[in-house]
Amino acid sequence: MEPIIYLTFKGNCLEAMTHYAETLGGEIWGTLLNADAPNPESRMPGGDDMVMNMAMTLGNATLMASDNSDAMYEKPQGFRVFIPPKSRKEFDRIYDIFSKEAKAIDMAPVETFWAERFALLTDKYGTPWMLNYEGSKAEAAGQGA
Repeated sequence: MEPIIYLTFKGNCLEAMTHYAETLGGEIWGTLLNADAPNPESRMPGGDDMVMNMAMTLGNATLMASDNSDAMYEKPQGFRVFIPPKSRKEFDRIYDIFSKEAKAIDMAPVETFWAERFALLTDKYGTPWMLNYEGSKAEAAGQGA
């Protein structure tokens, strides 16, 4: 059994997940819109373009998401989506994209005792991210490269 991260958005799920797929090299599949519901009773509150469910494969992981109505939407809290870029260049590229119009930069990129580059931010869609590039510090931390 593997956990799957499930994100919710306030009407911009398709835009956000497409942005994540393009930025992180993911592949979107299984998109189900409100318009796809077989009858009105099967729909969620909102217009035809609201996402009822969608998934993205990212490496060996799956990231799923949907839209929520204003009444059901809750701001994400108490977690971050952890991304371990394979190079400093990739870290910088992802950070630059996610930090544009970010709601919060909780920790700008810094070197730590465990990583060559580490950052915390909440992107323009409200998703909290943790970026961690260990680099040469992987072996020192006992992780192996």
